Amino acid sequence: MLTVDFERLDLRPGMRVLDAGCGTGRHICEAFRRADITAVGLDLSEEDLRKAGGTLWVMSQENGCRGAVMAIKSDVTRLPFPDGAFDVVICSEVLEHIPDNRKAVSELMRVLRPGGDLVVSVPRWLPERICWALSEAYHNEPGGHIRIYRKREIRRLLEDAGAAFRGIDYRHGLHAPYWWLKCLVGHKREDSRPVNLYKRFLEWDIMEKPRLTVILDRMLNPLIAKSIVLYLKKGC
Repeated sequence: MLTVDFERLDLRPGMRVLDAGCGTGRHICEAFRRADITAVGLDLSEEDLRKAGGTLWVMSQENGCRGAVMAIKSDVTRLPFPDGAFDVVICSEVLEHIPDNRKAVSELMRVLRPGGDLVVSVPRWLPERICWALSEAYHNEPGGHIRIYRKREIRRLLEDAGAAFRGIDYRHGLHAPYWWLKCLVGHKREDSRPVNLYKRFLEWDIMEKPRLTVILDRMLNPLIAKSIVLYLKKGC
């Protein structure tokens, strides 16, 4: 499931793309699929990095090693790259976990070249606030969400670091009720029939992309989208 709309990014062969907080690699693998790029995934989870790195390696072999791939364990607040190392930096669903979010954003901007694209997504305020209201455990677990951003707050954070705002998007309206349901019954429970049925529905929707649910998701996104996505550029 992609949160970033890659149609809004002009990926070209030879570009260097960083996915900071890549998880299992959904976005960096999609970027690599689209162009002959240097793809770098960074995360603190060794298990997630193994999955991301493995997928990238398989993709590179299947496509004749058309670009370089790397999966690196590191902290987003201390990126191990020189200034201006990347043409595109993606940071999806990460900043809400980081105590020093200003340092993290400063690092994202530092490693992005002048004129490069920055894409940041975080949980949207209202759907996330409902999750917090339904479950203390949801946001109190180690490594969990420590803040909820309002739109103007996340935009100001990024602009104060030198990013120029280009546009905004809302994604995953169908997913917000799923998380509300999980928080209501216990977000770690695996035996809830309603939650499991909804999960199977979402998995089916991701795989099949039927026209009806695509339309429904678009209708829900302005109201209850799970994520807010900001597209920005670094000034020259």
